Amino acid sequence: MRVRQLKPQLVTLLWLAVWMCGPAQAQQFSSDNYLSKPHGVATLILTVGERSDMFMTTFSLFPNWEFTTAAYTYHSQSRSIDEGYSTSYYVKWMLFENKAKTGGVAVKAGTGMEPGYLGAYGLEDAFQTYWMNVPITVPLFGNKVSWDLMPGASVTKDYGEDGDTAAAFTYTTRLAWYPIGPEWAVVGEVYGSEGEVESIPEYRVGLRWEPSQHAVVAVTYDDEFNGSNGGGFEIGVMLFSPPFACFHGCK
Repeated sequence: MRVRQLKPQLVTLLWLAVWMCGPAQAQQFSSDNYLSKPHGVATLILTVGERSDMFMTTFSLFPNWEFTTAAYTYHSQSRSIDEGYSTSYYVKWMLFENKAKTGGVAVKAGTGMEPGYLGAYGLEDAFQTYWMNVPITVPLFGNKVSWDLMPGASVTKDYGEDGDTAAAFTYTTRLAWYPIGPEWAVVGEVYGSEGEVESIPEYRVGLRWEPSQHAVVAVTYDDEFNGSNGGGFEIGVMLFSPPFACFHGCK
């Protein structure tokens, strides 16, 4: 890992991130929890940021399953990257949920790239990359704290100048904390990749506001631990529909 000397302020920020918890959903965060949306629910996510913008839609067509498509556009202003775009398609299957419905395990798999790993993959053909990860949610402190871990792996074909197949281990961990009730949360995460395809680890911290069961708003800041190609400031909104996307009718 390329994390070396961290400034004292950054270390303080990391410790704050470690103690931020709650069952936050993906939005502009790279992490995800184990939950699949209720059967028939559609989700629309819009994010605008310094490094990239995102448009994502998710449909819970079957119980415990989600099907997602996402598009990202990248900006070169104030960032050492090229302008361009990427897409991603993936599915999520909720494998296990505890009796209290506060923790569990899921599996995600797909093709395409996510902005969090832009530093590793560049803006090559997104569909040369195939990936899988395992979101795990662990409730702590009487369900006042929820810890999301998401280990995974990816394989990229025709990678680099030699056009070899390159593999990587991807890691993401996130915690969130609702200090004054269920509507407000402080969230922090760390993520990156190691292996033949390597990225500088990044951190992201932010605030989330959940004014209703149908909407979530978040403001975040993202940067690399040892670089200058972080995502910067982002603002996003996530909207949930009533159940309607069911092949045999929604209950």
